[in-house]
Amino acid sequence: MKIGFDVSQTGPHKAGCGFYAAALIEGLLASNSNNKFTLLTSFGDFFHDPSMAVGFPHLGKGVSYGPRHLQRNEAAAFWQNQKKASQLLKCFNLIHANNFWCPTWPTSVPIVYTLYDMSFCEHPEWTTEANRIGCFSGVLNAALRADWFVAISEASMHAFLRHFPHVNPDRVRVIYPASRFSQPNFNQNPSQPKAQIFKSGKSYFLSVGTIEPRKNQKFLLEVYNTFRERGGAAIPLVLAGGKGWMMENFDKLIESSPWKNDIHLLGYVSDAELDWLYRHCLVNLYPSHYEGFGLPVLEGMGLGAAVISSFSTSLPEIVGEAGISLDPNDLQGWVEALEVLSTNESKRKQLSEAGKQRAKTFNWQQSTAQLLALYEEAVAAS
Repeated sequence: MKIGFDVSQTGPHKAGCGFYAAALIEGLLASNSNNKFTLLTSFGDFFHDPSMAVGFPHLGKGVSYGPRHLQRNEAAAFWQNQKKASQLLKCFNLIHANNFWCPTWPTSVPIVYTLYDMSFCEHPEWTTEANRIGCFSGVLNAALRADWFVAISEASMHAFLRHFPHVNPDRVRVIYPASRFSQPNFNQNPSQPKAQIFKSGKSYFLSVGTIEPRKNQKFLLEVYNTFRERGGAAIPLVLAGGKGWMMENFDKLIESSPWKNDIHLLGYVSDAELDWLYRHCLVNLYPSHYEGFGLPVLEGMGLGAAVISSFSTSLPEIVGEAGISLDPNDLQGWVEALEVLSTNESKRKQLSEAGKQRAKTFNWQQSTAQLLALYEEAVAAS
C-alpha cells in the first residue's frame, strides 16, 4: 500500500496528539511491512508547525515526504485548493489524518481519521474560540468524509458517536497509545533537569501537562496550599509542561501562595528530563477534568511513579486499580490522598508496582499491529 501519513504535529515541541502520531509512524516503519509511506509535514489549513518543513528525520528509512510549506499561509493556500490537494492525495491507497483536519471534498481514496478527544465540543469554556472552531470543523468534516476512525480511548469513541450518531460504530476502532518510554528505540538515558531544586535531592510532587484550564492546575495549587496549611511536609510541587491558553494569571496564583518558593514551573522539558522526573518523584499528580487518553499518567506508571489521578473521561481506562482515582473537584479527597502518600512509603511502593504492571498492558507493537490491520481492511473495502 502507498500511505499518506500526517506527521504535522510531531515537531520538537509536540504534545499528546503529536506523540501519538510520532510513535505510530515509528512503529509502522519498524514493522517490516511492504507498505510505502509518504509523510505529510503539513496537512490542512488548521495546524501548521514551520519546523516540520525543515526536519525530515525518517529519510534514512526509505520514506518520502509531501510538499514542504514554510509558512502557514502557504500551507493553507495549498490545502484549500481542491485541485492541487486532490492531485497529491490520489497518489495514495490510503490517507491517515492526525491533526483534526480532514478534506472537505470527496476523495478517491479511503481516509483514516484519528479521534483524540471531544473536549472542544463538550466544554468549549476550556479552550479558545479559534481552537474550538478549528477542531469542531475538522471533526465535523471527518464525520461526513472520513471512512474509518481511530479513537485513542473508549471514552473518546463514545463521545464522538454521541455527537455524530450517523457514523457507523463499526467504522470506529479504539487503538490505545502507549508510553513513549516503552518504545523499542527510545534512548533510556534520563537527564536530571538543571533547576536548583533537583540538586538538593529533595523528594517532590510532580504534575505533567500543558498549562490550560482542562488540565486543572489551578485546582492543584489549591490542593497543595491546603495540604501545607494542614501541616503537610515541605515537599516541593513541580509542574512540567508548556504554557497553553487561558491561564494568564497562573503565575500570579503561584506568587500569591505562602509556599511559592516550593512551587516550581519548569515549562516544556525534554524526553530525557521527563524520564528522570517520573523516576524520582514522590507522587505523580494528574487532576485533569477531561482527557482523550492521558499519557502522563501511563508514562509515570510505567516508570514506577505512584499516581493520584482524576477519574474523569478516559483516565479510569488507564489507571484501573493501579492508582488512587478521585473526583477532579474533590479538594478534601486530594489533600487526604497527598497526606497518605507523603507519609506511607509502603503504600507508594504498592502503587508503584501495580502501576508498572498495569502500564505493560499498553504497548506500541500491539497498537501498530491493530493499525496495520485497519489499513488493510480499509483498502480492501474501498
